Amino acid sequence: MQLWLSVAGDAGNNESRPADMLLCRSREEVPDWALGDGGPRLLFADEDGSLTDAQGQIRGAHVLIDDAEGQQAARALVGMVDWLLLTCSDWTMIPLENLVAAAEGSPTRIVAEVDELAQLQGAAFALQRGVDALLLPSDDALWEEGERLAAERLAALTGAEEGASDLLEQEVLLESVTITSVEVSGLADRVCVDMVQLLEVGEGILVGSSANALCLVHGETLESAFVPPRPFRVNAGPVHAYTLLADGSTRYLCELTAGEEVLVVSPMGCRPVAVGRLKIEQRPMLLLRFITDGGIEGQLFVQQAETVRLVAEDGTAISVTGVEEGMRLLGSAGVAGRHIGQPIEQRVEER
Repeated sequence: MQLWLSVAGDAGNNESRPADMLLCRSREEVPDWALGDGGPRLLFADEDGSLTDAQGQIRGAHVLIDDAEGQQAARALVGMVDWLLLTCSDWTMIPLENLVAAAEGSPTRIVAEVDELAQLQGAAFALQRGVDALLLPSDDALWEEGERLAAERLAALTGAEEGASDLLEQEVLLESVTITSVEVSGLADRVCVDMVQLLEVGEGILVGSSANALCLVHGETLESAFVPPRPFRVNAGPVHAYTLLADGSTRYLCELTAGEEVLVVSPMGCRPVAVGRLKIEQRPMLLLRFITDGGIEGQLFVQQAETVRLVAEDGTAISVTGVEEGMRLLGSAGVAGRHIGQPIEQRVEER
């Protein structure tokens, strides 16, 4: 984690600060002691929101976050700039955490402007990963704590595997899970996901109460003696459950929107398909608990109905009303935690 110094014409002699970068608010107010740098260690926060170097090259952007629109403006810059400097008028952790999660795996690095001691810890370890740099004023207490936190971050990263920031590949590897219990679970607001394309036999979507332990829920593509098939539909589960999107992120079932692409999965592969609509109704549910061969535990709520099916280990569809303890089904277990649906390299436990 870098430490940046916010400097001004009247800042005095701050040459002793171990700053990785000097940030000036005006090209006319560069202190004399900073003029000797003249290279990449000197940046300017221009009035148009750009961060430029001494030669006028754009190196990043500066965004003031005082509402949701500011957060969205900052998020839109992720992947487009090298450095994204964030200043929060009413300093809170949630926008910072959201942007740290959004920037992970992208070329954009996050700088948080901090001017209060109590804010440093949260910024340095936001989502355990923390920001890439802290912009500090010339204050002894802030710099002392900033240096301590930078050293702590460095120590925490020592010995980490090279490439640990490379997150999940978007290819989904199905694996077998073992049902450990089946319980009647009362009523829930159940979500049917209707898609704009027809599903094939064997296809469905991955659903679960935990983002890192999902089961394959089969589409309504099979004939039934009670109701006609709906080959565009997956009777997915309650509103709280996660499903996997085509971009590798997750979404709560109740938050899916028309046009958003979910990942349709089968033992033969996967493909993106857009959501057409949701159908939410109150229905009786079963709670299925399962465990992967790797020891990851998960759970899945499904409607207690013969037409709702999961996928057995051999690829055949099996009605949830016939699922029993010890049965082997297909699912997927991830390795990354999630923040607002985005995979992050952080320990996240969901039960």
